[in-house]
Amino acid sequence: MNQIKTTLLLTMLTVLLVAMGGAIGGKSGMIIAFLIAGGMNFFAYWNSDKIVLRMYNAREVTRAESPDFYGIVENLARKADMPMPKVYVIPSDTPNAFATGRNPQNAAVAATTGIMRILSRDELEGVMAHELTHVMNRDTLISTIAATIAGAISMLGNMLQWAAIFGMGRSDDEEGGGGIFGALAMAIIAPIAAMLIQMAVSRSREFMADEGGAKLSGKPKALASALTKLQQAATMVPMQEATPATSHMFIINPLTASRLASLFSTHPSTEDRVARLMAM
Repeated sequence: MNQIKTTLLLTMLTVLLVAMGGAIGGKSGMIIAFLIAGGMNFFAYWNSDKIVLRMYNAREVTRAESPDFYGIVENLARKADMPMPKVYVIPSDTPNAFATGRNPQNAAVAATTGIMRILSRDELEGVMAHELTHVMNRDTLISTIAATIAGAISMLGNMLQWAAIFGMGRSDDEEGGGGIFGALAMAIIAPIAAMLIQMAVSRSREFMADEGGAKLSGKPKALASALTKLQQAATMVPMQEATPATSHMFIINPLTASRLASLFSTHPSTEDRVARLMAM
């Protein structure tokens, strides 16, 4: 059921992107936007993991270099009966972690040096079990594609605003277009709709990963404790190198946000996540 829901949401994002192309360039714009969506998804499928790991200066480590961390991931992968992912360490004092990769056979997990300093072994095990659940559910690929398309829609929305302002969009009579006001409405509404759809994709997958991680590690209380510590740390020491485009990948949003902004976060509230874990 969750897979069907995610497929429908991603289809809605693609349709929205094509509609944006149509608003800018009519039928030709729709075709171009559809090709752009396909090309971006293809690129994201093959390269998103490499790009994000490079962005955060992640360094691959071996069992000899990081025996405790590597051992935790190795034991969990064996328990989950999945291929051993590559293990990376991010040189950052902000405690956080994420997983990436298009499938379990080409996956990687990464954790900051900060998270290894503040979490106990059981808590770190809960966090990595959460990340491996993302890999098994292919959330890493799904979230990346959703973020890529949503970003493209926002970019087209900006283009459409300028096109409407300078009269470069379709006329009122062309293919039933809505003129300047219709274009401006599309330019404002479409990016917001795309953001809401991306949020719906990301939030539901986070709850699923929490539940799966708790079951895999067998330590829901440890994962709940880890989430509480990570949320407090993210508030006090936000990750300077983090970007909105990649914040959805982390177990806790690495960006500070006001209460209003948190309503539009790609992560559920930590309080709700902890409550669900404690109920297990």
